Amino acid sequence: MPALTLIRHGQASFGAANYDQLSTLGYSQGERLGQAFAEREEAPTHVFIGGMLRHKQTAEACLNAAGLKAELICLDGFNEFNHEQVLERFEPRFADRSDFTKLLASYENPHKSFAALFRNALLRWVDGQYDSDYDESWSTFQARCNDTVAEVFSKLGSGDSAWVFTSGGCISVVAQALLELSDSAALKVNWTLANGGLTQLSQGRGTRQLISLNEHGHFTGRHRELLTYR
Repeated sequence: MPALTLIRHGQASFGAANYDQLSTLGYSQGERLGQAFAEREEAPTHVFIGGMLRHKQTAEACLNAAGLKAELICLDGFNEFNHEQVLERFEPRFADRSDFTKLLASYENPHKSFAALFRNALLRWVDGQYDSDYDESWSTFQARCNDTVAEVFSKLGSGDSAWVFTSGGCISVVAQALLELSDSAALKVNWTLANGGLTQLSQGRGTRQLISLNEHGHFTGRHRELLTYR
């Protein structure tokens, strides 16, 4: 029975000019993830990544720490949704990077305030009434992520295992489909996913199953300082 592990990327660079790169902590999360795989004596037969830099950087940090070498097979279907566009359609001031930075700096708690704004922006995107405002609608994003999971399983033989380095949005809609969750519940799942967390799927006789969701025990104990969600 083939198995697939969806791995959320390490912490990206929130507030930086380029969000799509790991923070120093994000690299440490990737390395710790690799150590955990080595401790469990786990190794994949295939490694897939989305097309974003943070996916590639997390995969490289993880594999290096695990002492593994593998070809990184890039599938853009595992990319995150365009969060910048989602924000800009909700609040046009986010389109200007300098205004965005000033807006964040004006809040007493930038992370908390940004999270509230982002939730509202996501709700507008998911609503469905404004699909024409976006290059990729919520329903198209859902289909894209689930179709790419199906594509990976089609490449796996019996007993094969794949690691997929992707983003929280993709993981949440894959879990949504398997658990038959509402859109609002899928968004809640998204907000609980840990950087470097693991979600495991299996497939047998054409039936896909969710084995685990958001495992992050490798960030407990003396490694608990590595646990982040954003």
